[in-house]
Amino acid sequence: MDNKHVGWIIIGMAALMIIIVFLYSAALKDIVSSSCTAVGHGDSCPMYETITKQNYLAFTIIGILVIFGVILITTKPNEKIVVKKIKERIVAERKPVDYTRLNNEEKHLVKLLEEADGGIFQSDLVDKSGYGKVRVTRILDKLEGRQVIERKRRGMSNFVVLKNS
Repeated sequence: MDNKHVGWIIIGMAALMIIIVFLYSAALKDIVSSSCTAVGHGDSCPMYETITKQNYLAFTIIGILVIFGVILITTKPNEKIVVKKIKERIVAERKPVDYTRLNNEEKHLVKLLEEADGGIFQSDLVDKSGYGKVRVTRILDKLEGRQVIERKRRGMSNFVVLKNS
């Protein structure tokens, strides 16, 4: 899930918590007002201070959640920076690919790599090519064996780049 979606979910939960705190506070004030008048304290009942402190604590926690949500919404994932640096290096060093040695499926994947400035995540290559994961993996294995491409491990996925022919 994208950071922005998680941030919006956290802010939504914070808004829901605000509603719950107001409802809970109103219910507590009703209970305190009925119990304090029975004892004879009236408006100077010490339980009103407890309700106020609980409200401040709850709103502080909600404020922290909102700040965290906004931070998640506004920040960009680090993955894009790594990809950008790799792509800049690849574009500067890349030479044209010899298509005569490739079959149609291999040509399709290589063209997708060229459109992506010479580098793309393997999962994105699966999405853009329309082929299945296994099929793309097998085609990439062949291309890697012929030293047309290179796969670089990035976390839990592979970043596929055109090699310097």
